Amino acid sequence: MGLTVTRKRFHVSVEWAGKTCSLVLFEKGEEAPWQKFAMDEKAKIGDVWNLTLESDGVFPVNLEYCFELDGELVADPYGRSILGWESWGDMENIHRHLRTPAEEEKFDWQGDVLPEIPYEECIMYRAHVRGLTKHDTSGVREKGTFRAVTDKIPYLKELGVTTLELMPVTEFGEIMVAEKAAGMPYKVKAALDGRTAGQTGRPVSEKIPTGLINYWGYGDGYYFAPKASYSSGRKKNPVRELKTLVRELHKNGMELVIELYFKGTEPPSFVLDVARFWVQEYHVDGIHLVGQAPLGLIGQDPYLSRTKLFATSWDGVDKGELRHLAEYNDGFMLDMRRFLKGDEDQINRLTFRTRNNPEKCAVINYMANTNGFTMMDMVSYDRKHNEANRENNQDGTNYNFSWNCGTEGPSKKKKIVELRKRQLRNAMLLLFLSQGTPLLLAGDEFGNSKSGNNNSYCQDNQISWLNWRLLKTNRDLYEFTKNCIAFRKAHPVFHMRKEAIGMDLLGCGNPDISYHGVKAWRPEFESFRRQLGILYCGEYGKKPDKTCDDYFLVMYNMHWEPHEFGMPKVPRDRKWHLVVDTGRQEAMDFFKEGQEPELEDQMLYQVEARSVVVLIGKIHEGSSDEKV
Repeated sequence: MGLTVTRKRFHVSVEWAGKTCSLVLFEKGEEAPWQKFAMDEKAKIGDVWNLTLESDGVFPVNLEYCFELDGELVADPYGRSILGWESWGDMENIHRHLRTPAEEEKFDWQGDVLPEIPYEECIMYRAHVRGLTKHDTSGVREKGTFRAVTDKIPYLKELGVTTLELMPVTEFGEIMVAEKAAGMPYKVKAALDGRTAGQTGRPVSEKIPTGLINYWGYGDGYYFAPKASYSSGRKKNPVRELKTLVRELHKNGMELVIELYFKGTEPPSFVLDVARFWVQEYHVDGIHLVGQAPLGLIGQDPYLSRTKLFATSWDGVDKGELRHLAEYNDGFMLDMRRFLKGDEDQINRLTFRTRNNPEKCAVINYMANTNGFTMMDMVSYDRKHNEANRENNQDGTNYNFSWNCGTEGPSKKKKIVELRKRQLRNAMLLLFLSQGTPLLLAGDEFGNSKSGNNNSYCQDNQISWLNWRLLKTNRDLYEFTKNCIAFRKAHPVFHMRKEAIGMDLLGCGNPDISYHGVKAWRPEFESFRRQLGILYCGEYGKKPDKTCDDYFLVMYNMHWEPHEFGMPKVPRDRKWHLVVDTGRQEAMDFFKEGQEPELEDQMLYQVEARSVVVLIGKIHEGSSDEKV
């Protein structure tokens, strides 16, 4: 489908159920067509029109094309780049007929090799191309573009990110419009649906821009073309720029996952073509399927069997043996937010979410995502504040499971600021010490806020753009997050290949994972309990050098009162040492490896209110100089 071209030959195929179809060629920048070629209905295969043009000479360079379908000019739905929407947010976009260049430059992949990082070793980071760097404080050139994302690779690598997920990068119409409709003056559409006025068959005069922007990019579009306004410079080249981003990520041992939205009205064959195209042509490492997609077809496609594929659920789909599928939904976030703020009856959910790690289907865990509160807003707001969306605060979910720690919105009160910081640290530990694949929403590592907006789909402004000044303001949170990631990577017991089963299969004296209450080996699951200890046996975690991992005890207390925990004993050659305690000022960040102080009391530990404590059972080599 689409266009295949050489210097002396054009071939086009396009689906159209109407009566007439023509290929229209333009010389670059010219309004009037250079040539128009009608397609013969007798050459149709089903609803697919075909045309081949051959020339004894050479076709003019820099040709552009579109189709004329029953008198309407339409861009090629398989076009690999789209001309006409190069300027982001230009209201004139609704008047433009779109075209596709008839030639593509070759790209030098420089021996590109996909990292193929296993799910258990991934640290994901979800971002919006424009929002990541558009703010004046981003410190990069060409803000809001693919090139700017490339410039942020060193930052992501230092943080510990292995896999970057980008919200829709395909061409879409961001101008939101109101249209005349029967029985009412105007009907507001969510977006332009990726087509010009001429393509929808409606007069341009009946389309009125609302002034709002489809910032996120969900809606119809051109699935084979990267978004032109996400490319930099005067001469836009989104194809080259996005491929460069992928290539540079791979050079740094990192992956790219792109998000693709489908309404469910697209033919399954089209969706399959799209998915295969991005893997083959752009070397992407994964695809996040949102909306309605034929998951059975995609999930079992042999061309995609080594590609990471995310969906809300893969129930009913044969998951095969390669473990390339992953469930990506709000389950972890909702359960862990409720536990974090101290709701009743959450201990069973805590045990499930921290341990959930199916053998044949990975799970993606996050505490915040695009649709909902950021992590900072999760601890700063009880209610959504979407007034800027012009929908009377009726849009967005009402179920955020957040807690403002005593004051709605920003606060300078010392106790509230300190409690929020503690809760954010607790949330990071909940995320990075859980067995699934952790995903961090861009900016959460330095306390980015959307001022309580939990549905910023139309906010192309300071609400959605990351304020990189906060990286300095909240440097302590950034360092803590970076240390969480490094700690997880260093200790395989927190990112196992298979789910722990709570049994001593090795005969080492301890199960792979066990649960404890205020008394060792006696977990308490009553509805009013808000505290639990989890013991990880290092014998089950093998490091790259084949040595065993250490023993760890993670004690969670989301009660508003302190609780004393009885600590299970570790093997005789080990002693408990303190790694981090979010409830104590002197231990709020991770102690450096090898410098963790030995506990004076090896039997009891008091966990302060709303705190998480991590202990490590280290091999004892005599008395430590420092004890706590």
